[in-house]
Amino acid sequence: MTLSVFPIKSSLKTGTFDLFASLRSDLDDNEIRPQDGDVIVVSSKYAANSQGRIVEYDKISTSKEAETVASRFGIKPKIAEIILRESDIIFGGIPGFVITSSDHIMAPNAGIDKSNAKKGSVILYPVDPYLISEQLRRKFLLTCQVHVGIIIVDSRLMPARAGTVGVAIACAGIEPLSDLRGHEDLYGNPLKVTLQAVADNLASIANLKMGEGSEAIPSALIRDSGIELTDRQIQENEMAIPHDQCVYVRGLRTRI
Repeated sequence: MTLSVFPIKSSLKTGTFDLFASLRSDLDDNEIRPQDGDVIVVSSKYAANSQGRIVEYDKISTSKEAETVASRFGIKPKIAEIILRESDIIFGGIPGFVITSSDHIMAPNAGIDKSNAKKGSVILYPVDPYLISEQLRRKFLLTCQVHVGIIIVDSRLMPARAGTVGVAIACAGIEPLSDLRGHEDLYGNPLKVTLQAVADNLASIANLKMGEGSEAIPSALIRDSGIELTDRQIQENEMAIPHDQCVYVRGLRTRI
């Protein structure tokens, strides 16, 4: 089998909307019919837009803590306030970027984004992305009678690498990891720590076809990926590890 990716074009939407109904319409307009085993990858911004997760930052009232964060990292106080509201942890940052974690997602500026938003507005992460994913999976099963996987994807900078890649911030219907521990490499050595990030890899494949700008491709369908489907509900901590176990976080906190 050869893996295939089908970009799903859409139209610009304003206000809240039914995400599943929109996906169904987009699939029909693009003459794509989902099949068992397909994976539908949806932009986190598309999901957030459907929930109305757009903030006009000039209307935000700022706190003293936001003023401190803004001064320290060289960002606008109102943006700093949104970052604080959306974050569980702030690790630090550099001018223009605050490194945060929210709901097990580590990202600059709590994942808020000005791209593909009206001037003066920012798009936040969707609320309960794992619930969104599971609801979409079930609706495709009940309405279309197909077993599909769902991934919510966001673009992410990788440490010491230029450019962005796609990262799964949530998924449903697929096993997000492949545990290779105990398997052998080419020389017969047992693998001790290798977990293959299946959902992240698929997210990045789809993200390449979805684009980052004015393409109007907020979703894509992946076929013949060979992934393992599941009916169990994926938990939000499955694709994340505690920060004190992350080699980057621990390494940067350890001084030579």
